[in-house]
Amino acid sequence: MNKEIHRRVDMDLRLAVLRGMLVVTFLLLGGAIFSFQVLRFDRYVQLAADNRLRTLQIPAQRGRLFDVNGAPLALNVRTFDLKGYPLYLRREGVLADLARLLGRHGIPLGESQLAENVSRQYWAPYRAVTVVPNLTLAQVAGLVTDPAFSPQLFPFPVWRRVYPAGALASHIVGYVGEIGREELDARRGQGYSGGDVVGKMGVEAVYEDRLRGLSGEEAIEVDARGRRLRRLDYRPQEAGRDITLTLDLAAQRLAAEMMGEDRGAIVGLDVATGAVRALFSSPSFDPNPLSWGMAAGEWRQIIEAEGRPMMNRAIAGVYPPASTYKVVTALAALGEKVATPQTVVFCPGYFKLGDRTFRCWKRTGHGSENLVEALRDSCDVWFYQIGLKVGIENLMAWSSLLGMGHPSGIDLVGESAGSLAGPEWKKSRFKESWYPGDTVNYSIGQGFLLATPLQMAVVYAAIANGGHLVTPHLNGEAPPEPVDLHIPPTLLAPIVKGLETVVKTGTGRQAGGFGVSLAGKTGTAQNSHGPDHAWFVGYGPRDNPRYVVCVLVEAGEHGSSKAAPMAGRLLAYLLDHDVELRR
Repeated sequence: MNKEIHRRVDMDLRLAVLRGMLVVTFLLLGGAIFSFQVLRFDRYVQLAADNRLRTLQIPAQRGRLFDVNGAPLALNVRTFDLKGYPLYLRREGVLADLARLLGRHGIPLGESQLAENVSRQYWAPYRAVTVVPNLTLAQVAGLVTDPAFSPQLFPFPVWRRVYPAGALASHIVGYVGEIGREELDARRGQGYSGGDVVGKMGVEAVYEDRLRGLSGEEAIEVDARGRRLRRLDYRPQEAGRDITLTLDLAAQRLAAEMMGEDRGAIVGLDVATGAVRALFSSPSFDPNPLSWGMAAGEWRQIIEAEGRPMMNRAIAGVYPPASTYKVVTALAALGEKVATPQTVVFCPGYFKLGDRTFRCWKRTGHGSENLVEALRDSCDVWFYQIGLKVGIENLMAWSSLLGMGHPSGIDLVGESAGSLAGPEWKKSRFKESWYPGDTVNYSIGQGFLLATPLQMAVVYAAIANGGHLVTPHLNGEAPPEPVDLHIPPTLLAPIVKGLETVVKTGTGRQAGGFGVSLAGKTGTAQNSHGPDHAWFVGYGPRDNPRYVVCVLVEAGEHGSSKAAPMAGRLLAYLLDHDVELRR
């Protein structure tokens, strides 16, 4: 009897526990239902809506670029991107199947590369990404008619950038490329998303906001299989603004032909406004493959190529300006009243300073010369002695006044400031004092002094236009106003006369054989890595200067024979095809 009682008590206890567990379970289920259907109602309604909504970004047509004569420099062509939604593309096996499909149609993209494309552009699971870019119409037709082509994928027409001038204008125009993660973070809130293209270099980068336009957007409803049902919302895209540059592509082509296989830079400016007519850096590169995308290995080959083709030597290459700098020494001497145009220095072919001997380029010497004659013959000894009297502080001050030692302000990225390296710089860099011998070297554009070809063009433009500092520019819509340096004409006159005699009877005679009257200065810069660099900076016509040209040929050895003829030929072209006079 007791056993039966214990058995029933135990059974009742078990039933009570079971009933308790059922009650708790139903309470939990009720709580969950209440949470999902009441407390979180709005959120799950939104998720349900998102599951049937898709957002598609519609890229805007980028603004075009033209040269001053209307020649195209950057245009847009139609291609197709194969797009899909990450929600689908991230399913197991989808990308592997797609890679096999592409392979059958001759498009060599592996599963890992497709996955990288999706991951790089991922922003939201329902925002379309480009899984395969740059397809032709024939490729698209072949893919969509293949039975294995998924209805979850769709071809989408897009604009791609092309550069008809290729390597001729690449350092000016630049190129566009897919926005990187760091760029995306830096431009947060500006309407960019993964997969967008941005200007990476040159005018494309500087005027990105003007060229990019405004992307459109389309919201659509899809069924359970991701197939389009209807459009819910649409915002049209707005094309970017076209820009006409001051560049003359024909002058640029001539500069490239003259430079040939040599390394260096050629710059041509309007002396009155600073408008850039030519700005060529050699070697150059073709921006088209960069714009359309390339593998990391191909990119490394370009940036590590011999000669550094992506470096714009015209604005970022720094060199001792050599004898082209002598105009600054002469101007400083006149301005500081330590010399006059009639100051005569005897040149025996050398100059002794303490226990050091500084040679003139002409070992037998030039004899007695005044300022004009010293410029004509590029007499080093005249400038050695006068430079010492001017002093390094005054040389630096006048150099800075004329635009050296700081960026010119050209509307390109990557410009170097050059270097006016003086006593403080030397003390900081080498822990050494500044010696008179340093000033001697400085006075003829050697030693620690460094300048870009563009900076030297700006210096000579100021001499040619009567003492106004111009800002080089490529966009002619609102050219910066030149700055009046307030240099008395009496200081400039003897220097102008000296530069005229350089081309008439001096070291720059080979620049004057092209049918126009020119003035300018040669330079031969010491190069610790090989043969000397060749310089020539000049302007024309002599009586009414319109253009200034600077030529720098790395390892060209002699400015008189290598650089001067190139400058003379380009100046003759610019004057014969003067853009402003034709308008």
